[in-house]
Amino acid sequence: MSFKGKVALVTGGSRGVGKAISAKLADGGADVIINYFRKKSTAQETAREIEKKGVRVHLIKANLAEADKIDGMFVEIEKEFGRLDILINNAASGVARPALELDDRGWDWTMNVNAKAVLLCSQHAVKLMKDGGKIVNISSLGSRMVMPVYTAVGVSKAALEALTRYLAIEFAPLGICVNGISASAVLTEALKIYAEAQGLGDSVYQSTPAGRMVAPEDIADVVAFLCSQQSYMIRGQIIIIDGGYSVSPSHTNNAK
Repeated sequence: MSFKGKVALVTGGSRGVGKAISAKLADGGADVIINYFRKKSTAQETAREIEKKGVRVHLIKANLAEADKIDGMFVEIEKEFGRLDILINNAASGVARPALELDDRGWDWTMNVNAKAVLLCSQHAVKLMKDGGKIVNISSLGSRMVMPVYTAVGVSKAALEALTRYLAIEFAPLGICVNGISASAVLTEALKIYAEAQGLGDSVYQSTPAGRMVAPEDIADVVAFLCSQQSYMIRGQIIIIDGGYSVSPSHTNNAK
């Protein structure tokens, strides 16, 4: 799939799923803007790797929990590129606590990064998508399946998926396609840290009918398809990538 001449923004694009998405779009020839928040050295290393593909890579540090930082990020994008063709709302964060242990601060942080930022980034992106564009929002199965200590994140992802549908309809007349991807547990360093911190052990590592866990590249491949012209008639959909986990008999039995 060719994205030559396109400019893409990947939030949380320096590691894990975001890194795989950034690399996949660069493989197609897109110039990539990588948003990151904490680890500058990791972002710089990712940028060096992707630049070897012959595309331009631009790093922007921004805390997406803060609206003014999002404003500043898009001011910089307009200054540096003058346009945007692809927006991947991938950045995610959240507080891992049961509902009875959640406080205002943790709830607001999770909602701001995982849902509110998607709206704000999309509003800004539309202004720079002068010839139409593609927006893909990254969700998780926790939006519809109850998972341990996932209350705030799961609800924020459910909001993200509802927002995806609303934006798809509102942005369609502007030539902008909006879709989402909902993935099961993805084999990343972040998952390992989450599992260890919550004492979940091997339970977080889901078996799937496909015979393995979802990899970041699996998500990146579908993102690339949704950003291509071949997906033109797909609007407002949440594509599930879970190796069949959510519909497998073993999962159904475990849920009873």
